[in-house]
Amino acid sequence: MAKFKVAIVGSGPGGLGAACHAAELDVSHVLLESAPHLSNTVYLYQKGKHVMAEPGVLPLRSPVPFQAGKREEVLHGWAKSAQDLSANLKLSTEVKSITGQKGAFKLELTKGEAVEAEAVVLGIGMQGNLRKMGVPGDDLPMVQYQLDDPDEYHGETILVIGAGDAAIENAIALSNQNQVIIVNRKDEFSRAKDGNNQAILAAIESDKVNLDCLYKTTPDNVVEIGDESKHAAAITLNTAEGTTRIECDRIIARLGAIPPRKFVESCGVQFSSDDPTAIPAVSGTYESNVPGLYIVGALAGYPLIKQALNQGYEVIEYILGNDVEPADTPLLREKFKVVPDRSVDSMLDFIKNRLRYLRSLTALQFREFILDSVLHAPLPGEVIFERNDYTNTVFSVLEGQVYIDVNPEDPTSLVTLGRSEFFGEMGLISGRRRTATVTAGENCLLVETPRRSMLKLIASVPQVQRAIDETFLMRAIQANIAPGVEAEKLKELVETAEVMKFRPGDVLFNEGEDGDCLYLIRSGSVTVSRIIDGKDVVLAYVPAGQYVGEMALISDAPRSATVRAAVAADVIKLDGKMFMDLLAREEFVRNKVQQVYETRLAKEMAMAAHPEAGGIISFLMQQGLGEATDVLLIDESLCIRCDFCERACAATHGNVSRLDREAGPTFANVHVPTSCRHCEHPHCMKDCPSDAIHRTPNGEVFIDDKCIGCGNC
Repeated sequence: MAKFKVAIVGSGPGGLGAACHAAELDVSHVLLESAPHLSNTVYLYQKGKHVMAEPGVLPLRSPVPFQAGKREEVLHGWAKSAQDLSANLKLSTEVKSITGQKGAFKLELTKGEAVEAEAVVLGIGMQGNLRKMGVPGDDLPMVQYQLDDPDEYHGETILVIGAGDAAIENAIALSNQNQVIIVNRKDEFSRAKDGNNQAILAAIESDKVNLDCLYKTTPDNVVEIGDESKHAAAITLNTAEGTTRIECDRIIARLGAIPPRKFVESCGVQFSSDDPTAIPAVSGTYESNVPGLYIVGALAGYPLIKQALNQGYEVIEYILGNDVEPADTPLLREKFKVVPDRSVDSMLDFIKNRLRYLRSLTALQFREFILDSVLHAPLPGEVIFERNDYTNTVFSVLEGQVYIDVNPEDPTSLVTLGRSEFFGEMGLISGRRRTATVTAGENCLLVETPRRSMLKLIASVPQVQRAIDETFLMRAIQANIAPGVEAEKLKELVETAEVMKFRPGDVLFNEGEDGDCLYLIRSGSVTVSRIIDGKDVVLAYVPAGQYVGEMALISDAPRSATVRAAVAADVIKLDGKMFMDLLAREEFVRNKVQQVYETRLAKEMAMAAHPEAGGIISFLMQQGLGEATDVLLIDESLCIRCDFCERACAATHGNVSRLDREAGPTFANVHVPTSCRHCEHPHCMKDCPSDAIHRTPNGEVFIDDKCIGCGNC
């Protein structure tokens, strides 16, 4: 039986990097690869794919060459490097099991052979465990989860489902000779690399390719179509506007992959949680809970090629007992300069111990999170952000305190947040402007994380999403229903709360139904309507941050109105009994809710007496104003057409008016001119192909010199 110092399983970038560095150092090793070629994951990339070399700031220390280029060039360079270094490769060799312990591992091969090794490196990746759609029909012949060569398809209608890098690259490559629709369950491509994000947005708006995007859309089912149709399949999709059916020739779902858990656990390796998407827990030296068994690459949570190559280099050094710092350490050292006299390792431990919501991250995921973030040491009294700012980063408190001014009419009404807490999640979730002003206290140390990085983390680590949601629920209830009430007194109400999603037009509750709950609008908006003289008349519009449904609970009467989602909305459903128990305990909350109840009752009675006013609200909702946070409306009966408004707008924006008074629809005397509406999720910025539109913290939308004049805004 052959014996080696190191046995490496899988020839992806991590495994290949390890084998080549072992060969470079003349360390006894073997690289076992089940495929007949190196790096199966990269080999299965679509032909001609441009392979990115990110992160750009990260140095490459592996002997395996790598720079951005075509898939074929990258693979050729790797094969040549392995040959030149005389790496010991065994292709078409699958590992069946790994047993033993550090210094004496035994690897059983499917061919009936076996090898022994003092240490084992797993670099098997996740390519063989592609995630399926999980809907009826997801295994039909016209549904595929991999794209080898986009040039094989011509003149087809193809749906690409997914919003990651693979889906984007497939969609763009196919759109040159096919009609392509990319399906994104979110309203942006938050998980993609910046280069791919810009490329897909440009392609969607380009007239040169046939590429469209359906945002906020999920597949419902797939059916096979018979010979009577020119298409092979039909897919039903749940969109922001409702359900739609699209006929197509092919569906390519690029939904990522899940770890090969069964095999990895059979080796004795423990995962970070029971979640199907969880990855194995590894140390900062890539060692699993099994001493002597190391994990690198995508399986360890680092899917980027350059990172994996570096890990392959580093893991061999660690196995040899050498103290080599990770390649990203100089970058982290520079980032931690705001805290002098602290080593990188001690600072990382300090941050992870302080921020509870990050404790479920592996050491590698955590380092990547910190690389994306910025540390701040603001002076006492320094403003972190102001109420109505359009910034959307998330802040975490490492040291000291911050003070949140939640009531502009009462400067003494401050909420204090201390170490281990975070703030700014409202901008992350709802997309609306900052709801409070936050200033720094004494000895304050903060971590600021970009919205895209936080969304990516939430999507990949369920425990982080749960922590964010729980905090949001508590603060939303405190801010909008029970200000000043301690968190402990709201614990039962929060524990029974449920986050629900509604599509435009979906009914939260109907007029005449029994009321057993309250709804707090988390994002989006709703309309309140009643049947008057046989017509459904809109009485009110309720935006994010407010609640509906309290009237039936307080009056102990059936629902007095119907509430519908005006746009796609996330709402928090609060148990009616728990809510009434809160009112019974807290007099201040009871009085506050009673006041809201009486005000709404008076408004509904007034609106019912003048149902024609409801037509104006319906008109405004039809114009998409449900997504807006600030809207300019003109009373046509008073306007004298002087155009001073346009001149003032131009004077404010460098002699370029952002307002067209005459353009836009009119209902009765209410005119909606073309102007910036400061939407929750601005479509003008999202749909700008050259990424030329931006928004300053004070809300001003401006266009930089990258504008190509497409007129899309």
